[in-house]
Amino acid sequence: MAVRQVPSCMRQLIAKKLGSNFREVTEIVDVPVPTPGPKEVLIRNRFLGINASDINYTAGRYDPSIKPPFPVGFEGLGEVVEAGSEAKYKVGQTVVYSKFGCFKDYVAVDGNAVMPVPACDPSYLTFMVSGLTAAISLEKLGNLSSGKVVLVTAAAGGTGQFAVQIAKRAGCHVIGTCSSDDKAEFLKTLGCDRAVNYKKENLDKLLSQEYPKGVDLVYESVGNEMLDTALKNLAIFGRIIVIGSIANYEASKSETFQQFVTSSKVDASMALLTKSASLQGFFLNHYRKESPLHLQQLTKLYLEGNLKVFTDLGNGVPTGPFAGLEKVVDAVEYMYSRRNIGKVVVQLPERSQL
Repeated sequence: MAVRQVPSCMRQLIAKKLGSNFREVTEIVDVPVPTPGPKEVLIRNRFLGINASDINYTAGRYDPSIKPPFPVGFEGLGEVVEAGSEAKYKVGQTVVYSKFGCFKDYVAVDGNAVMPVPACDPSYLTFMVSGLTAAISLEKLGNLSSGKVVLVTAAAGGTGQFAVQIAKRAGCHVIGTCSSDDKAEFLKTLGCDRAVNYKKENLDKLLSQEYPKGVDLVYESVGNEMLDTALKNLAIFGRIIVIGSIANYEASKSETFQQFVTSSKVDASMALLTKSASLQGFFLNHYRKESPLHLQQLTKLYLEGNLKVFTDLGNGVPTGPFAGLEKVVDAVEYMYSRRNIGKVVVQLPERSQL
């Protein structure tokens, strides 16, 4: 019998209890390295993607039946180090994947959930959740066309950076919201026509004055007052795509429910009715069949230099750089501080695999 070329034990980040305080509810434990099944591959993680929804998972919102302890994390990029007898990928290939519970040194993943990429470059990791969310939602629900006015909230974040560029490629006029002047300058480099630092400018007033006919599409991920503003400033036949509500994720389950119920100052039904407008949610897991094609398209655009991709590994910040599994908590908190530009990524150096 051949001797395995991987360690017998690895580190894994788990949620030891349910809750929205990521630091408080998670811990690193030692567990055996899994053996891949016939159609699975074992991947040595090199980069992990941080998402706002990591907190939704630890809080039990995506799967109310889940019981702690359970592994956390959604996406990674790494190298295939073992392959099952029926797996379609080979040892040595670099791949990206999305799987619940992947914040660990090694992960066994079904081959159907794995996609090859040209290099061990964290830019490709940004495509797996953030890029695909933007690309698929805007294609399926956005009804983009030249001349339309598109508002992207949290536009300088992991998903927002893609939404801005995709809308611009469709010939739209793009407004992007952000929380600092540095981010506003960043958005201009992506082609954003109007970058709004909402800490300095009143978005509601700005939209009503500069876009009196309203906004044709809102790509929304913040919630609360931002969603209210979107509802108030829709154009006739306007639409809102909700991909998240980050303002509510750090609240407890009961607090989140109350915020959704009581925070709105806008009568959503009348706002939609009087504009023949629509409000629709998007959850990537419901569109996974679309992923391979869109990943190929994003990769092609990136390699051709027609898509800019920005990752934030915490270089230069007090809690950075984000290198090692123990830095995942810092990376999550950094993202929620809204200081990141681009997708927040944690690197797992070679030494953390030993």
